[in-house]
Amino acid sequence: MVAQPAKAAAAAEPSTTDNLISIIIPVLNDADALKKLLPDLQKDRLLGHEVLIVDGGSVDGSVTYASALADRVLMTGTGRGRQMNLGAEQAQHSILLFLHADSKLPTNALASISKILEEPARHWGRFDVILDANGIMYRVIESMMNLRSRITAVATGDQGIFVRRLSFHEAGSFDAIPIMEDIALSKALRKQSRPACLSAKIITSARRWQQQGTMKTILQMWLLRFAYFMGIKPDKLAHFYRSPEKSVREDKV
Repeated sequence: MVAQPAKAAAAAEPSTTDNLISIIIPVLNDADALKKLLPDLQKDRLLGHEVLIVDGGSVDGSVTYASALADRVLMTGTGRGRQMNLGAEQAQHSILLFLHADSKLPTNALASISKILEEPARHWGRFDVILDANGIMYRVIESMMNLRSRITAVATGDQGIFVRRLSFHEAGSFDAIPIMEDIALSKALRKQSRPACLSAKIITSARRWQQQGTMKTILQMWLLRFAYFMGIKPDKLAHFYRSPEKSVREDKV
């Protein structure tokens, strides 16, 4: 459990090709979320898949709780891209799934990933997303997120990005930036192929919309994306994107 550089060096592919999956979960004070997520992943571990927790400096007991329910708990500095790169570097299997701690996978998610990536032309993909809140506005938000992703071939982290391990390293891994690292990776990966957009829905937290207000959050996200498209550096954008509970987190952008 040693600190790693912000952008991990590419690791060699496993000596034997498998269709098993390394689930990489970056955490920062996510103990409550892990208590909902990790028990559900134990059946996948029994099938040979692995769960890697990459902690960015939690002080809420996340590491202690995860130690009993993950294959490995890794430690590094804060920064989701940095954390996920370390997980990818240490992964044992040929497929990587980057999963947010406040998410819940759909039924048979890992089998669906393995099957779709058997197609030679497929290098990566993501799930549709559904928010864990009731109300027509949330259905509209998630529908727009899923449609936008299909049109642009860009995935966000809360959609559960999965990718062949070799393709991930060929894309250059995650950039060491405080925000938009999932957007940057998507743009690199779509040079290899468009994403497989699985209609099975991953459940993710609606916390930001609930605490900041739906219209305010939508406007903030649109402005941040537009600013990023126009070339404003993520370091500057991060100042305007603050989680209600954590200082700089990249959720839901």
